[in-house]
Formats: sequence, structure tokens, C-alpha cells
Amino acid sequence: MKKKKKENIIFENVLIENFAAEAKCISRIEDKVVFIDGPVAPGDYADLRVTKSKSSFMEATAFNIRPNSEYRTQTICSHFGTCGGCKWQHIDYQTQLTFKHKQVVDALERIAKVELPEIKSIFPSSETFYYRNKLEYTFSQNRWLTQAQIDSGESFSRNALGFHIPKRYDKILDIDHCYLQPDPSNAIRLALRDFTAANNLDYYEQVRQEKGALRNLIIRTASSGDLMVVVQFAYCQPEDIDLVMNFLADKFPEITSLNYVINTKGNDTFFDLEIVNFKGLPYIVEEMEDLKFRVGPKSFFQTNSKQAYELYKITREYADIQANDFVYDLYTGTGTIANFVARQAKKVIGLEYVEMAVEDARVNSQINNITNTEFYAGDMRKLLSSEFVNKHGRPDIVITDPPRAGMDEPVVRTLLEASPKRIVYVSCNPATQARDLALLDEKYQVTSVQPVDMFPQTHHVENVVRLDLR
Repeated sequence: MKKKKKENIIFENVLIENFAAEAKCISRIEDKVVFIDGPVAPGDYADLRVTKSKSSFMEATAFNIRPNSEYRTQTICSHFGTCGGCKWQHIDYQTQLTFKHKQVVDALERIAKVELPEIKSIFPSSETFYYRNKLEYTFSQNRWLTQAQIDSGESFSRNALGFHIPKRYDKILDIDHCYLQPDPSNAIRLALRDFTAANNLDYYEQVRQEKGALRNLIIRTASSGDLMVVVQFAYCQPEDIDLVMNFLADKFPEITSLNYVINTKGNDTFFDLEIVNFKGLPYIVEEMEDLKFRVGPKSFFQTNSKQAYELYKITREYADIQANDFVYDLYTGTGTIANFVARQAKKVIGLEYVEMAVEDARVNSQINNITNTEFYAGDMRKLLSSEFVNKHGRPDIVITDPPRAGMDEPVVRTLLEASPKRIVYVSCNPATQARDLALLDEKYQVTSVQPVDMFPQTHHVENVVRLDLR
């Protein structure tokens, strides 16, 4: 049944038919596919508010949900349905794995359209909650209130320390407990929230940026037991900074790296700003096998440490590196994969866009006494060229782990020209990976495919593909 309310079109009591990409579900109404946002699952019924209507599809948000799906499970987070962090928490884990595997199969079959081996069952995560090693929280004077809070008639502080509401850069959901990062992540956030309130410290105002001291809180944990905290301030007020940092140092002596940054810019990025180490070391240490990796405030490291280790083991197995093999590691980041496989290789060259990451990669080689690596920084499209290959040598094996956008076509063309005997392609986006596999099919055959679940309770999936020269 369809109703019109002002400019909104509402469909009532619609059967949710199936899962779709990007954590959405789908139904069909009036010969159109409807892509549905909201905590629904196939078999549920819900009312739909249309947010976009085109000739062949519509987009809608679900409300008045009548849960009836066999795929549902009990949620544990009080913020589920408002916070955008765990959109699949209402879906049982085995179903999550099944659909992620299907995402990989669909992308490779429909987009790549290349000859494929049997795609292996997805490698599950041993931990489905408290698996992240890094979270970022935002301070704000624009707290998001749920409808239940508004209807309660209670008075709430407008300050919030938590996560951005999806699609709302200016609204922050105050978080009571997050199930993504292990202790003491929640304890630190809650203690700091209470302390700043008791001491009347202003939170940052996103719209009128001249107001507020506290901007951002980053907490990083490590498999070694190290703990990093970074507090971002909007302006330099030494007494406020000392008050906050001394509180954290005294309250949480287990923090091994306590840092702050002053950011007067209009956004929260701080990669171009100085990080001040207030107490402890300016980094934490991640451990993997007998390797150690230094992780600084600006360093990238896979946010699921245990599952990253499984991902890298699969990558190393697929690479099948022999003692005389020369390896290129593209999009090497801080050199984690490069250093992880270096002992099997004659030499490894890592290429990366971010100069700071390359500096970290070199340090990680040094502290692990790895002497057969070299790292270079630059735009991959320009850096990986025929001239680079001629100068540094043709690789026997290439490992590539690009961002979600995949590899640029010039990079693929250089790989085809270099013709290594094997390519291992690690991807966080099977769709762009499939696009690149179609180009590589000119010379390479896909011989193994292994999906890996890095982010339980979300729709995201990692995929590892081995390609062998025909």
C-alpha cells in the first residue's frame, strides 16, 4: 500500500526480500528494485520511506520494522540502529559469512568474467566483537538525541564524545559502551568524558569552529599489550592541555604512549601536524610471529590484528616465494607485508604513496634486522614504470594491496609488461579487484581465491587472489 506524505512516498508492510551490497537489503515494488537502508533482514516486513526514485530503482529507509527473518540474532549494543559502526549486528555471524562469500563470487563472476577456480570458503574471524585495535572518537557540542531520548522529556547535555551519525558530519552520538575495541578503551573514553564535564572543558563546535578545546580522541591497542592515546585539541591552551594529559597519565598508568596534537584547521586530519609525546614512547609495538612493528600516531596498521596475521599468512602462502625470488610489494604502507615475507625472498622492494609510511617501513626492517628490503615513495601510477623496473630489476613475484579504488590502469599495464611469474592481489573491495583481474587476464590465470572476514558485524570483506603467468 502506498501513501504520500508531503513530498515523501511511503510504502507500508513491504516484505524484505534479500541482502544487497553496502549493508543494504532489497525489495521489488511496482517493477522497481528498492535498495533499503536500516536494520532489516530478508523475511522481515517494514514500512519504507523513499529517499530517491529513478526510472529503474528506488532507495528507501526502513521504519516500523516487523522482525520475522530467520537470519536475525539478538543484538547486544544499546546504540545499534543509530550508530553506523556495526550495521550487521542483527544478522547471525554464519549468515554474514555466507553473504560476504557471495559478494566475492558475484564480483568475480559478473565483473571480472575470467576463468575461476573453486572459490574457497571464507576464512572467519576468531573474534566477532572487541576485535579492533584502533578507534577514533569525536568531541562535539552537537549531540545527537535519539527519538526515545527526545520523547522521554528528560534534559540531556549537548556535549557528546562518540561517533559521527551516518551521513551527518555535524552530529555526534554519545557512546556508553562500544563492543569493537577491548578494554580499557571504554574506560578511557568514559573517564575522560566525566573529567572534562566536571572541569567545564569545552568540546569542539564543528559548525562554528572558533569554539571549543577538545576535538578528537584516538585509542590504539596492540597485541604486545602496548596502549596508545592521542588527544586532539583545537587550540593551544597550556593549562587545559596539561590538565587533560596529566589526568590520563595518572588515571591510566597502563598507557605506554600518551600524545597530543594541536589542530586549528577546519578538519580533523593531523598527518601534516606535529604530534607531541607527553609520556612514554612515541609509538606502540605490534607483534606478528617473531617480528615487531612500530606503530606511531600517524601509522597505518590493519585494525584487526589477529585476522591481519591470518591474511598475511594466506598472502605468503599464495606468493610461494623461493630463496632466489625478487619481490615487489605494491601499496606497501608501513611495510608490514614486505617485512613479513622478506626472509623467504632474495630481495623485496616496497612502493607506497605516503612518504611517512615509507619511513616507518624502513624502521620496521631495521628493528627486525631485515637487510634485504628497499622502500620508495611516490604516486604509484608514475613510480611503478618501465624505467623503474629497468633500473631496479624485474620482479619474480608481485604482491599488491591497493586501496578500495583498486589499481590504476597504468599500474596494471606495467605489471603486464614486467610479467612476473606470479601476482598475489589482496583487496578490500572485490568489485575493483574484479575489474583489475579482467585486465590482468591478458597474461594471467586466477589459480586461487580466498575471502577473509576482517570486520565482523559489517558487510566489508577482504579477498586474496593468486594469479599465475599463463
